Amino acid sequence: MGKVFLEHINGQKLYNCAACETNLTNKRELISTRFTGATGRAYLFKRVVNLTYSQVQDRIMLTGRHMVRDVMCKNCKAKLGWMYEFATEETQKYKEGRVILEHALIAESEGFPDA
Repeated sequence: MGKVFLEHINGQKLYNCAACETNLTNKRELISTRFTGATGRAYLFKRVVNLTYSQVQDRIMLTGRHMVRDVMCKNCKAKLGWMYEFATEETQKYKEGRVILEHALIAESEGFPDA
């Protein structure tokens, strides 16, 4: 097996995999902190890198029926949350293509000021 190629999203505040510290996203990509996952608080992001995805699953959630994929760290394979593929409710369409990262499974760190 070859070396895993990882992307890095710059920013002043970074979100990383808690298990291996692989960079996942930054504060500019954060949409909302008002979500709940299996481990408690969860955050909704526009763009997250360095993920692998499970097969699509049909899930009934608090906000209705959604087609989702679990997301895992590309480096260490730790489960981090899920991605919304499709929402059946019109009011939930804004979630499509967005990623939920569970707060307990990620770590925050200081990044670098934008140039």
